[in-house]
Amino acid sequence: MNLIPTPAETLRKYLDEARDGMLSKLDGLDEHALRWPHTATGANLLGILKHAASIELGYLGDCFDRPSGVPLPWFDEGAELNADFWCTPDETVDDIRALARAAQQTTRATLEALPLDAVGRVPWWTGRERVTLHQVAVHTLTDLARHAGHMDIVRELIDGRVGLRKEGDNMPEIDWQAYRTKLERLADQAPGRPGPTSTGS
Repeated sequence: MNLIPTPAETLRKYLDEARDGMLSKLDGLDEHALRWPHTATGANLLGILKHAASIELGYLGDCFDRPSGVPLPWFDEGAELNADFWCTPDETVDDIRALARAAQQTTRATLEALPLDAVGRVPWWTGRERVTLHQVAVHTLTDLARHAGHMDIVRELIDGRVGLRKEGDNMPEIDWQAYRTKLERLADQAPGRPGPTSTGS
């Protein structure tokens, strides 16, 4: 019998899937590759996961008076700028994986213990601090999904690896070079693009 999941079970499922996908993007890379900034704003795989796990611990733990007990010194007063988006040499891959799993445990426990209409408080949402668990769970899922997409792109830039959780597991089997060439050709034909410069006769 196919039982319809409850709203809380649905939220937990998709939060888990987003988080597991992010964790998979660390597989097979060394510490240097995981930390290297690949965009002008410093996007790096380990830092993105560190940020996402830290935010999840705050929203689905602290905001509902369910602190995880996991120290997050990068949020302390006086911490370096954007310190939740990068790792020090002392913070290992295993540390960040453990942080993500701690976030998972906190989220699961909160969704199991409280109804979705439970009221919490997000102190940094000035003027709209009072929230429901449903609201914050959806917000957190949206945040994880967005950062999972960031990690997808960064990992592809590093070594070409693509897929939801393992290589190619949700990708069509096509000639990707030919596909890219086709898209480049279509971009060159875009409306409004300047044509070849005339040399006159």
